[in-house]
Amino acid sequence: MSEQSVGEIERQLRMPQPTVSKHLRVLREAGFVESTVDAQRRLYRLKPEPLQEIDAWLAQFRRFWSAHVDALVRHLDRMNHDRMDQRPHGSATRTKRKTKEKTQPKPRT
Repeated sequence: MSEQSVGEIERQLRMPQPTVSKHLRVLREAGFVESTVDAQRRLYRLKPEPLQEIDAWLAQFRRFWSAHVDALVRHLDRMNHDRMDQRPHGSATRTKRKTKEKTQPKPRT
């Protein structure tokens, strides 16, 4: 796994240095990255083990949700297809809104 300085990460992410440093501090405290000091630079590298643990934990949810999300996509596609089939050929795609007309009170006689 390669090491990168804060400056290199900053340039890649196009984020200000204080923001990158703050994120790296949080990631380091959580155990997702580790840092080493090289002269005046601090080099960071990802620690794959904690990320692999998260990936393994999330796998059970991915299996469950992927089937449900796939079913939702198929349902929405069918709904869209049915709606397109019901539209008369050459009809406008927009619907017109009805506006309320204001009526003037009748003068008293």
